[in-house]
Amino acid sequence: MEKYISVKDLEDAALAALPKTVRDYYKSGATDEYTLAENRRAFQRLRIRPKCLVGIKGCDTSTTILGDKVSMPVGISPTAMQRMAHPDGETATARAAQAEGVIYTLSTISTSSIEEVAQAAPNALKWFQLYIYNDREITRNLVLRAERAGFKAIALTVDTPLFGLRRADIRNKFTLPKHLKLANFEGHLSDKIHSSGEGSGLSHYVNNLFDPSLTWDEIRWLKSITKLPIIAKGILRGDDAARAARAGCAAVLVSNHGARQLDGVPATIEVLPEITAAVEQYNVEVYLDGGVTTGTDVYKALALGAKMVFVGRPALWGLAVAGQEGVQKMLNIIRKEFEYTLQIAGTQTIPEITKDMVRHEATYSRL
Repeated sequence: MEKYISVKDLEDAALAALPKTVRDYYKSGATDEYTLAENRRAFQRLRIRPKCLVGIKGCDTSTTILGDKVSMPVGISPTAMQRMAHPDGETATARAAQAEGVIYTLSTISTSSIEEVAQAAPNALKWFQLYIYNDREITRNLVLRAERAGFKAIALTVDTPLFGLRRADIRNKFTLPKHLKLANFEGHLSDKIHSSGEGSGLSHYVNNLFDPSLTWDEIRWLKSITKLPIIAKGILRGDDAARAARAGCAAVLVSNHGARQLDGVPATIEVLPEITAAVEQYNVEVYLDGGVTTGTDVYKALALGAKMVFVGRPALWGLAVAGQEGVQKMLNIIRKEFEYTLQIAGTQTIPEITKDMVRHEATYSRL
């Protein structure tokens, strides 16, 4: 593991090792992948403004998320079908999160079940990402299973009336390998994804299963069947963030689905200030994912109002390289970079990362 000193190192090693169809599935974005690139470039356009001679005596990266303490404001996003990257799949990623004291989010369409993940990492702080199926009993059962298994929150994906056009998956006629299944289901709900139809097997899977007619009323329905806090995942507009808050969400996750849904939407860090301003009057937390690969990215997001960031693909790269150990390596790379950024920027704790610590590059180009 010593030779990997950046998330990019892990990414390069993972992409070299993974089969083409799996590699393309994990790394691709929607259509021309403009937003996929912008998720990274938008972070690079932000400048940190360090303070000098402030008497640094170490740093504290811990914070509290929905009442639970975590070791740093970095969690693991839900990513589907992780056993394509490593035989242990989601169980290894959850164990890594448990070992590092961060939040792990399990995908609805995972290759390890809710119960398998709970057994593998009983002390991890676990959230469950939810898609709402046309059959509400399927959805209700997923939520109740997650609650029984000790998961602490439901991250409802709100940006997926249908799955985006991912050209690599269409060209590859992507399907889940036959030896794997969607482990939270039985019958056709677990193996329909083995067929690609005329294009992507994932798009074929969601046809006639996911409900595209969802409204904010679904939040109220979810709150009627569970006491777990609900996070609206996929928010890109301030007015939607406010609607989520009014509907009863405990948090919003600013996300463009890893740039896999609609190309041409903003990078998540670009819309973060709008979102935080829109929910300032409400008692909700704001998180962000999309393009986060370094500790400085984490710092910039916190400066612009996020309480925590999530990483998806970086966890997959670590998983593909070395299972649980690889995911822990990824988390420790980001942790070390974040600790260095905190201290060199003249801040020792997360509350000290204020809005004035970051400026857009345009501020300086006008000089």
